[in-house]
Amino acid sequence: MKSLFPLLAALFVSACQPTSAEPPRKPAKLLFSSGFEGVTLEPLKDGYQTITGTDSATGYRWPITVLGASNSGLHLINHDNQQALHNEIRTVTGHDGHPTRALFSVENYEHRDDTQSPYEILDITNGRRDLYIRYWIKLDRSSLTKPNKWRTFFEWKTKGYANGSGFRLISFIYTDDDGKPYWVWQADRDPEHPIWEIKNRKIPVPMGKWFLTEFYWHWSEGSDGWALWKINGQVVGDHFGPTTRNHKPIDFIMLTQIYGNANPKHQWVDDIEIWDGLPD
Repeated sequence: MKSLFPLLAALFVSACQPTSAEPPRKPAKLLFSSGFEGVTLEPLKDGYQTITGTDSATGYRWPITVLGASNSGLHLINHDNQQALHNEIRTVTGHDGHPTRALFSVENYEHRDDTQSPYEILDITNGRRDLYIRYWIKLDRSSLTKPNKWRTFFEWKTKGYANGSGFRLISFIYTDDDGKPYWVWQADRDPEHPIWEIKNRKIPVPMGKWFLTEFYWHWSEGSDGWALWKINGQVVGDHFGPTTRNHKPIDFIMLTQIYGNANPKHQWVDDIEIWDGLPD
């Protein structure tokens, strides 16, 4: 009769080997949350409007300081004495049907090239980190009804983008030759040279109604990089691969943005959340 020792030994060694299963993901931590309750939009100063105060519903303070940022605000660029651009915090009917405070932004016309008003998270010191951002947004009904128009409401850039050595991640809405809007999720090294681009014509673009937008990225120069965009829980674009160039960290984040040639246009933003990873 053969000894059972070799078989038992083999089973023991096998049991001690690591499995190929993916290790548990570290639970994501909420870094910031606000629905603009009880906070103040300050007057324009040196090109910026800051939001200040503590959100009375969530307890988080403005300005936003994620990724080590020390300066943040609404940047009014080529605003023509605030006639082309305007921001305010209004009480409106929210996405749940109840009154809420929300950030209202409008671009009436393009005063000069690059007229826009992003909320910029600036002076970032930890720009090689993952982030997940979500908020509710409501676009006007009429700006995206004409052919070959575009607008954006979110983007970020790494250091070096201005001189062509960096990376930008940006969400677009374009209209086709018939004036029908569709989503575009894009990374580029400058506006004329996309690195990759995902067009999604299957998910409808909600107009005149609230919808949930979600952005997540894993910052990496390798194949494990990840850039994800969802609308109302549906995936608009899901790209795996580098999310930077030349190992450049994120320079600044345009958390909200109103920019594009589809004018006049306006939007509301509410219930912002920022996490340090993808929530379960």
